[in-house]
Amino acid sequence: MPNLEVDEERDLSTFRKIALGTWRTAYDPSVYGSLTLRMDAALDYIEAFRAATGRKLTVTHLMARAAAAVFERVPDANALLRFGRIYRRRKIGVFFQVAMQDPETGKIDLTGAKIDEPQTKSLVEICDELQTRFDKARANRDKELAKSRNLFKRLPVPAIPALLELTSFASYTLNLDLRWAGIPRDAFGSVMITNVGALGLEEAYVPLVPYSRVPLLIAMGNVRDTPIVEDGRVIVAKTMKLCATFDHRLLDGQHAAAMAKTMRAWLENPTQYFGPVA
Repeated sequence: MPNLEVDEERDLSTFRKIALGTWRTAYDPSVYGSLTLRMDAALDYIEAFRAATGRKLTVTHLMARAAAAVFERVPDANALLRFGRIYRRRKIGVFFQVAMQDPETGKIDLTGAKIDEPQTKSLVEICDELQTRFDKARANRDKELAKSRNLFKRLPVPAIPALLELTSFASYTLNLDLRWAGIPRDAFGSVMITNVGALGLEEAYVPLVPYSRVPLLIAMGNVRDTPIVEDGRVIVAKTMKLCATFDHRLLDGQHAAAMAKTMRAWLENPTQYFGPVA
């Protein structure tokens, strides 16, 4: 059984071929952009959803579904590189970085939780699944993640880069299922999302993570009061900034524009896209 299901992308534009020849690794082609979203409607939707369902819906849960909608709208973005060629993923996975406390040292560390195919799930299902995954990750009870974390914890620092490159090559370039070695299947999914707003930050641009083969990273800023112009008047509105980093070998401005339009539509018109609250 392969690590993930993919199909090679053969119909490449001239620019895509040039981009593949220009940048050899994800260390080179980072492009950064930001999008400021009006969040008043989303916050009202979250409050109504919580009252109706008892689930603690957050902007993070909305982002999981909206990110899946982005890849449905722009399937070319749901891709990775293997042997210098582009392969489009057949499935959508959204990875969230999670802060946790190391049970042995007590130090704050980062781990992650991935939800697969959120476009096929209701918001209630997304809430329940992510809560379970977040709780397991924070408590270090995710067996696959715990196994890989413990492996890296025992390794000397100089050995880690080689191991990361080796596991990335085996998991993605060779497309091998390494769960027997403690490496989760398709560990990072299609996009990585981190909530820097939880740290009180309005914006942050996160770097690409070469060994993950993820071409798009999104940092969510905090929701804050912002003066905006509406119908010729200055009012105070709730806004949130999304900061994106993408791999220019796979994505370009046209992709980014379509993705931004989709993300804005979902988060600024939640009832229309997520569905009315029962």
